[in-house]
Amino acid sequence: MNNYKLFKYIALGGLLMAPVLSSAKTINIAFTQTLDSQHGEAAKAFKQKLETLSNHEFNVVLKPAGALGGEREVVESLQLGIIEMTISSTGPLGNFDKDVYLFDFPYVFENYQHAHKVLDSHIGQEILDGMSRYQIKGLAWGENGFRQITYNGKPILKPGDLKGRKIRTMENKVHIATFKALGASPVPMSWTEVFTALQQGTIDGQENPINLAVTSKLYEVQKEASLTQHLYSPAVIAMSQSYWDGLSGQEQKWVETSAHKAAIVMRQTRAKLESEAFDQLKKRGMTIDKVDIHPFITATEPMREKLAKQMGFTKRLAEIKSMQ
Repeated sequence: MNNYKLFKYIALGGLLMAPVLSSAKTINIAFTQTLDSQHGEAAKAFKQKLETLSNHEFNVVLKPAGALGGEREVVESLQLGIIEMTISSTGPLGNFDKDVYLFDFPYVFENYQHAHKVLDSHIGQEILDGMSRYQIKGLAWGENGFRQITYNGKPILKPGDLKGRKIRTMENKVHIATFKALGASPVPMSWTEVFTALQQGTIDGQENPINLAVTSKLYEVQKEASLTQHLYSPAVIAMSQSYWDGLSGQEQKWVETSAHKAAIVMRQTRAKLESEAFDQLKKRGMTIDKVDIHPFITATEPMREKLAKQMGFTKRLAEIKSMQ
């Protein structure tokens, strides 16, 4: 915890009293996306809300664009109490808490309304609560969005078009299994390395919500996109459990309220950025193809059923499906 000292002056009865030494608690929020992304806007909303609620007893410092490392490194730092807070995709979290993988299966969510209904239900809360076993305090579910594929070369319109293509994925066993089932050669890689890898041709493409192609300027190195909607990607707003445990009850309420505000802003920003992204990418020369997702659903079905059984998710996935 990095505290800084400041002086407060207390006015009493119209008289300016002597300065009183006070300490503000610093919360660093680390995330890999840019300040103008939904992660950045969520972090700004959290900062504004918490500093206001606490009358600036907290000082929230934003650390965007991988300033403190990739998502896996940041999650590990959260566990060790080195970094106070993060906004992260669920990708690397599953390496520590396998229950998070529940939301990472392909073609589980019908649409955004379905995803929100599940995340805001007892299922979503139970997974947030379960993170404490791994020294992570899950605060709220934000949103990255439905993931699409960007690439160079032959159009990807059906699963067979992915055969042998090197597609970057998150360091997530379910995502990797999904692309193997589709015939691709998945390359797990930290997001902070992706632009350079695309630029150098180390990988052929990547998969992410389409608005990220705008905020991360992927259109400079990618000329094609296919709207496969193969995975829905939530984001988690989380804090170091050790830092959380050191807060008073009132401070914890302020943090929770601020995190839920950030989650709302994150979903709203995702919707806005996504609606604008298609026109912006087309103007920058990217070709965007709509695809029939049913062959992709069929191609991933055996993998989905097998992995769900291995991980004990069969009943939970059926429950999620029933909530459409």
